[in-house]
Amino acid sequence: MPHIVAANVRRLRKEKGMTQEELAHLADIDRSYLGAIERGEYRLSVVTLGKLAKGLRVLPATLVELPRGHPHLAEIAKHS
Repeated sequence: MPHIVAANVRRLRKEKGMTQEELAHLADIDRSYLGAIERGEYRLSVVTLGKLAKGLRVLPATLVELPRGHPHLAEIAKHS
């Protein structure tokens, strides 16, 4: 799961044209911690997930969704 959150945070941040510094400020977390999150080095608490979602202006569920094209989506589709 940390890698799914990492991919979503990085993708959304870049789509919104934000730097790590900007998102870290909006989410009230340290920039180096955000960098580690984007590398999938941490399992996030619900509180941190909420802070990131607020900073990105998305629902927290968006951060844990499988990204488009993820191999698990094809597997899920086969069984539907």
